[in-house]
Amino acid sequence: MRQLLEVRNLCVSFGADTSAVCAVDEVSFNIATGEKFALVGESGSGKSVTAMSVLRLVQARAAGEIWFAGENLVQASERRLRGIRGKDIAMIFQEPMTALNPLLRIGEQITEVLELHEGIAYAAARERAIALLARTGIPEPERRFGSYPHELSGGQRQRAMIAMALACRPKLLIADEPTTALDVTIRVQIMALLEELQREYGMAVLLITHDLNLVQSFADRVGVMQAGRLVELAETAQLFAAPQHEYTQRLLDSRPKKMVAALAPEAQAAPDLLRAENMRVEFSYPVGWFRKNVFTAVAGASLALKRGETLGIVGESGSGKSTLAMALLALQPVVQGESVFDGQTLQRMPAAGLRALRARMQVVFQDPFASLSPRMTIEQIVGEGLALHQPDISADERRWRIVQSLQEVGLDGEVLMRYPHEFSGGQRQRIAIARALILAPQLVVLDEPTSALDASVQKQVLELLAGLQARHGMSYLLISHDLEVIAAMSHRIMVMQGGKIVEQGNADELIAAPREAYTRQLLSSVYARSRGA
Repeated sequence: MRQLLEVRNLCVSFGADTSAVCAVDEVSFNIATGEKFALVGESGSGKSVTAMSVLRLVQARAAGEIWFAGENLVQASERRLRGIRGKDIAMIFQEPMTALNPLLRIGEQITEVLELHEGIAYAAARERAIALLARTGIPEPERRFGSYPHELSGGQRQRAMIAMALACRPKLLIADEPTTALDVTIRVQIMALLEELQREYGMAVLLITHDLNLVQSFADRVGVMQAGRLVELAETAQLFAAPQHEYTQRLLDSRPKKMVAALAPEAQAAPDLLRAENMRVEFSYPVGWFRKNVFTAVAGASLALKRGETLGIVGESGSGKSTLAMALLALQPVVQGESVFDGQTLQRMPAAGLRALRARMQVVFQDPFASLSPRMTIEQIVGEGLALHQPDISADERRWRIVQSLQEVGLDGEVLMRYPHEFSGGQRQRIAIARALILAPQLVVLDEPTSALDASVQKQVLELLAGLQARHGMSYLLISHDLEVIAAMSHRIMVMQGGKIVEQGNADELIAAPREAYTRQLLSSVYARSRGA
């Protein structure tokens, strides 16, 4: 098979000679014409830097050779590279909302590529762009041609980026985490589309990802990167069946496995800690000058949660998961229904009583970097609940309890005077968990607690949460669109679609034999791939 891309002994470093940071160290691999090759590894392993170095898109010092179609791109002029970028080698970036120009309409961004590289007239470029939008599955392509990026959904923005990348039928497509921010069903659709277009156009694909299920179903060969080095290179089936390197074995072992034991009979027979009946949440928005439309975010939701139990709530973005959770805690007004926590109806309580009760109900949010104040030290962040709910305790006791809470999540007292930006994503999530646990809550809402984390860090956080639940008997409402996380952590699962609960039941039974078509669709998008189907 003819080699299209050959990377030989690539080294990339940032900074001055005395303080240079080596991001890529002696990396070598090749991609044949029409081949699907994946680079996997955790954040900071050098995957994206390697991929962007192919097109010289990083401001860094590079050494080694990058041969593309017989030409060494390391020695190519900037003028020559501008002719290659977007035409012979195209790239799909990780976050389309930041990669697309917010000031230009989608159609203009696609026609720009065609006019620049192929020199065709605007009318012909417009016709091609509309055809590309239609080909990538965007509904009403003629209308969407005139839309701005913010007017499209996440999946539509990603499809528009694919259309732009494929406008000139490139020989090599670099896809950098193309599905990270997408729901599981949209993720499957995007990858199916990429595979179909790859076959149709006969192009090679360099996929950058940390999603091992995606790699297993898509790639022909895999390269595993750790700390800037390529530690293993193998055929996909061979690597998943018999990984050779210790780091690869650890990555594959990071896939979530069942982490909770069945509830004891006495816990199942005990009264519910949380119960909700027929909850309905609506939002209104203006239409014109005098009218308003009503959007129903949650419709007729009923559920129950035992002490020490985890109820996993799964569904796509916009299905109402987070809105329901906030309504259950009386953080979101409801137009119908009520939630009862430990025998007390939250929607009927006065503000003072509800505030006192909130010490027993805590939330761990999706993005710890956004939910932790950058102006507060770790001591102030973790101790914030104590200062609010227990203001009479002494400073010494408050600090002791803060240290105890940090130690329970695997951090020590030396971090007290540091700030959130000084920690990794996994450490920040541990800090957020410590903040929630310091008040010894009975109920914790976990809103996508691992969605922004690498596989190995995700496993560490899930094991931590499972261990804390076993020690303290807390109940969890776990919200996620990741079915593997839900299956690993939940005693029961509730599936939401369009604001409604379409199915709920015992976790193992629901996964083994789902009743509803939507649940089967969600499960097939994950488990068919992970089983090699």
